[in-house]
Amino acid sequence: MFRQVFNRLCPGEENRVGTRTVYVGHRPASETDAYIAPKFCDNRIVSSKYTVWNFIPKNLFEQFRRIANFYFLIIFLVQAIVDTPTSPVTSGLPLFFVITVTAIKQGYEDWLRHRADNEVNKSTVYIIEDSKRVKKESEKIKVGDIVEVGDNETFPCDLILLSSTGEDGTCTVTTASLDGESNYKTYFAVRDTSGLCSDEAVDTLAATIECEQPQPDLYKFVGRMNIYTNQEVKARSLGPENLLLKGATLKNTKNIYGVAVYTGMETKMALNYQGKSQKRSAVEKSINAFLIVYLFILVSKASICTTLKYVWQSNPANDEPWYNEKTRKEKESFKILKIFTDFLSFMVLFNFIIPVSMYVTVEMQKFLGSFFISWDKEMYDEEMKEGALVNTSDLNEELGQVEYVFTDKTGTLTENSMEFIECCIDGFKYKETGDELCVTDGPAGFYEKASKDREELFLRALCLCHTVQIKEECQTDGPVASSGNKCSYISSSPDEIALVNGAKKYGFTYMGTENYFMKVNNQRNELEVYQLLHVLHFDPVRRRMSVLVRTNTGKIYLFCKGADSSMFHRVARDEVARIKVHVEQNAMDGYRTLCVAYKELCQEEYDQMNKQLDEAKMALQEREEKLSQVYDDIEDGMHLLGATAVEDRLQEEAAETIEALHAAGMKVWVLTGDKMETAKSTCYACRLFQNTTELLELTTKNLEECERKEERLQELLREYQRKLLQEAPKIKGSVERSWTGNQDYGLIVDGSTLALILSPNCSSSYYKNIFLQICQKCSAVLCCRMAPLQKAQIVKMVKNSKGNPITLSVGDGANDVSMILEAHVGIGIKGKEGRQAARNSDYAVPKFKHLRKLILAHGHLYYVRIAHLVQYFFYKNLCFILPQFLYQFFCGFSQQPLYDAAYLTMYNICFTSLPILAYSLLEQRISIETLIANPKLYMRISDNAMLQWLPFLYWTALGAFEGLVLFFGVYFLFQNPSLEGNGLVFGNWSFGTIVFTTLVFTVTLKLALDTRYWTWMNHLVIWGSLAFYVIFSIFWGGIIWPFLRQQRMYFVFSHMLTSVSVWLAIILLIFISLYPEILLIVLRNLKTAGQKERPLSSCFLKPPALTVSPGVIKNLPFQLPMLISYKNVENGCLSRIRIEEHKLNPLLSSSFDVYQ
Repeated sequence: MFRQVFNRLCPGEENRVGTRTVYVGHRPASETDAYIAPKFCDNRIVSSKYTVWNFIPKNLFEQFRRIANFYFLIIFLVQAIVDTPTSPVTSGLPLFFVITVTAIKQGYEDWLRHRADNEVNKSTVYIIEDSKRVKKESEKIKVGDIVEVGDNETFPCDLILLSSTGEDGTCTVTTASLDGESNYKTYFAVRDTSGLCSDEAVDTLAATIECEQPQPDLYKFVGRMNIYTNQEVKARSLGPENLLLKGATLKNTKNIYGVAVYTGMETKMALNYQGKSQKRSAVEKSINAFLIVYLFILVSKASICTTLKYVWQSNPANDEPWYNEKTRKEKESFKILKIFTDFLSFMVLFNFIIPVSMYVTVEMQKFLGSFFISWDKEMYDEEMKEGALVNTSDLNEELGQVEYVFTDKTGTLTENSMEFIECCIDGFKYKETGDELCVTDGPAGFYEKASKDREELFLRALCLCHTVQIKEECQTDGPVASSGNKCSYISSSPDEIALVNGAKKYGFTYMGTENYFMKVNNQRNELEVYQLLHVLHFDPVRRRMSVLVRTNTGKIYLFCKGADSSMFHRVARDEVARIKVHVEQNAMDGYRTLCVAYKELCQEEYDQMNKQLDEAKMALQEREEKLSQVYDDIEDGMHLLGATAVEDRLQEEAAETIEALHAAGMKVWVLTGDKMETAKSTCYACRLFQNTTELLELTTKNLEECERKEERLQELLREYQRKLLQEAPKIKGSVERSWTGNQDYGLIVDGSTLALILSPNCSSSYYKNIFLQICQKCSAVLCCRMAPLQKAQIVKMVKNSKGNPITLSVGDGANDVSMILEAHVGIGIKGKEGRQAARNSDYAVPKFKHLRKLILAHGHLYYVRIAHLVQYFFYKNLCFILPQFLYQFFCGFSQQPLYDAAYLTMYNICFTSLPILAYSLLEQRISIETLIANPKLYMRISDNAMLQWLPFLYWTALGAFEGLVLFFGVYFLFQNPSLEGNGLVFGNWSFGTIVFTTLVFTVTLKLALDTRYWTWMNHLVIWGSLAFYVIFSIFWGGIIWPFLRQQRMYFVFSHMLTSVSVWLAIILLIFISLYPEILLIVLRNLKTAGQKERPLSSCFLKPPALTVSPGVIKNLPFQLPMLISYKNVENGCLSRIRIEEHKLNPLLSSSFDVYQ
């Protein structure tokens, strides 16, 4: 009862487990039936996060969930409630700035979503009402409306296809915006409605549709259409081939009519709007760790000052001097509460040591930095007319920390551009020679070639067993001459097009389908017509597809094609042997293989199968299981005709990219669903396996030798473990990466064996650890015959292993989405299998070769930049607050601030923010060309090297040193009570202003010293920030501001600049503070100059066939200085270099300066 009431009040929230009934055209099934319009949700799409009313509270709630923002909110409230030495503005304004900037960014992004929603919701559609086309907005479509869609238009909701202008009520669709499949797909209308091709005809349809409640699965749909004609009811099954999804585009068809079954947020596209799991980078974890350290420093400072204050006030002369006697209220105050209040006051005074503005700077750096990937012209593909795509900017720096790369094979390492190479018929191998088949191989003792009947039957099977459609050029764009009309094949699978084109080369041409009759032009130029009875569609479980056709003579044939593993056990054993040899040989040659079989049926057998198929298709519950069972029964007892070999070429520069990733210290694993032999051949071609690699196999073939497979598997695992531990070179450290230069071992494992290893039982966990150890000791791993879920399991296993290595997955198809989402970083290839992988990835690139620059160059630079940004923020805030802490020792711990409130507020917001932002976007310590040419440089930033504790302590020590120099330098300057010629004495605000001025110049010039790659923007923000500080200080102290109660900074800065002593002190203190950095740079340059005298062979690997005169080697400027915060390159060597590069780039040596 409650559920019914709730569904009526909240339409669209009905239970999704059951079914729904849709009345076509909102008409009752018959005139005697009462029609009550069911309530479904409207067709509005809402992808936005906020509304006008909830934006402020919802956004504030989300932002204050971040620890740093919540901390500064607490500090602001303490300042507002407790009598603290600084104004609440000093904490409130920076917090307000951070919150406002983040809110504006998120609000703008949500506004873009609102705008995109409105474009969809307000788009024009045509509804058939009372036999007329009515123009409406898309959001006003209701379930049951009959919608007309034209060519190249997008479907406004999920529609059941009623009729089309295409042949047999079919239409061609692209679903690239949904599942990324860029190939054309064919959808079918129910035969009883396919003739309703006009507004008047379709409006006469009296029918209801029973279907499942909305489900997010794009490839599943179960329904039934009940058609009412003359008191007679006809039931017709509906499946995914009848459902046109919202977001898909009609192609090659003039127009279609469809009835809306799912609308708005209940469409399959909307149900797939699910957020991906939040991925956190290693830099974020380091920031949190450093933040805890600085929070401890803050609490320690506040505790020390609070304690020393009461120690100092234990002397009555200090506690209550004659000029400042306590009031009665102060004397009677509760001491514990007073101590706590003082502690909070010191916390407020020192709270700027926590860099709250660092978070917004990091966000801006990631957001703006991601555009450099999208704008990279070298990652733009001319053929696809597309470049790289950044779906999330939160992981830019994670690209510089990758340790394991998991890649798909088909479409990722290969082009997924299929070409028919050869075929095998009855054990005889055929290749193309001109326009006919030529036998090149065959079994001994057999005829010279297969019989003519078998050849023709094989080629007919290729022409009939597929879902290929004919695409007529300019079919819907105007009249086409019947004579010169060219046609091309379109299909959802490039394999099918390759097979049909292969048959066409040998004289059998598929001419298309008309009224469910397939036409084939044979070698004698005769037109053969076959009635298409049924199509048993391909699915990844069966790994095959079939068609049932009837010839002109009345014979009924079943033609089937599929993977050898799914075909051999369904045909006679004596037929397998002579075909299997060729299949295995083709697989070893790297070709994709399919087996072709047939079966002739009598009319009685067909009638029984037809009945079973109709019953299974009409089921609303467990339809897929029932269909699968019927398919298994039909596809049994077949005769094997032969096999095909299709070549999928290796992508351009795929081998060079894998070599570069190996040289950078990454381990590359190939995870594919292909046969082991095909995948192994591809791995050799792309240099994942070398000729010297010893391959270890954990495959079903190895386990079949023993009856008890689990025992044999455990025996092999122990054997391989002993072999690798004894012979493989030992690696120091559990997480440290090493690359020996010689690939000793490679592992091959298949999906069946992996299922045994990962099975959830007691002994499995032990052997799972052994398996992981074996994988990590091998230089390359190939996993074949993998299901999508197994790919994700492999990635998860490595990701959660000891040391938590950073993983990256790359793929191009829908079956790769699971491993892309599982890895730390997911890369999608914009390939021919579609865009679903690209849409679910963190980054998308057109080709696999672009992975090289993305990781080795962009990843390296982003990590170095953001690591420097984080360390610099903590360093400059420690420099900022340490003088404030030291000042308390000279003011009786009275919580007197050293700096003016305006300086406290604007230090992180205005004076020092833009230089580090520009640095973190533009800096290139090493040129991109050098990073790509020398992959081993990537190893120097491995294991989060620049954000380890040693570099952090270096930056902290540097900040403490400069803070001490600034404070005590000015303190000694003030030992002379008169710093002006007129005898005027400087006060405490002059003291703080001198310290602050020196501080701003020091930290900004420190960044200038760190900058190696100067642009006009660096000059603008560095020198512009210093100029802005000076101008601001002059105006801040030169004007009497009406909103200030105290004008304590009035002319302080201007008077300070009139003293020559102050000028000299500022210059001297800046030099002393930066002296360690300057000294380090000088020593580094001297060391580099000394290394130029050393022979090249002591630092680099020589190319084996390269001979260079000693004079040339001596004059090469390229040297490798030592790094402070980086790990040394293994064996002290860098990857080999080309002498020509140094001749062309004499400045190459300057690119290897120290990272700090």
